[in-house]
Amino acid sequence: MSHRSSTHSTFVIERVYDASPARVFAAWAQKDAKQQWFGPSEGGEHELDFREGGRERLRAHVHGATFDYDALYEDIVPDERIVFTYNMHRDGTRISVSVTTVELLAEEGGTRLRYTEQGVFLDGEDTPELREQGTQELLDKLGATLAQEASV
Repeated sequence: MSHRSSTHSTFVIERVYDASPARVFAAWAQKDAKQQWFGPSEGGEHELDFREGGRERLRAHVHGATFDYDALYEDIVPDERIVFTYNMHRDGTRISVSVTTVELLAEEGGTRLRYTEQGVFLDGEDTPELREQGTQELLDKLGATLAQEASV
């Protein structure tokens, strides 16, 4: 008999970007912009239907494994808030289910992004610590992309 487990965790990450809330929002909402920081690895696939009730799917090949991300957009307030649920699979095995809120807060000269994820990590296949680290790396890539656009 296999061992089943559920590890629940919530983490919050904040970043301040030198870009308007509208620009940061567009980096999540527009497929070409999102692929600059969130897109698939070589040979991967990415679909984005950014609207309430819309889905986002990403298949990426990382370190010999295939990861599938399947998100459903639950609530979108332009330039302010994005709420979505998502499942992650590695090589066909579900490793987590999460609810995520992205808040965009205007600050003098930029935007404070607050990313809150509430997840359940299944059967020891993933951990909250690894997910938080990966999310921090993605948000750093978003910052680098926004900075690069500003310098052009």
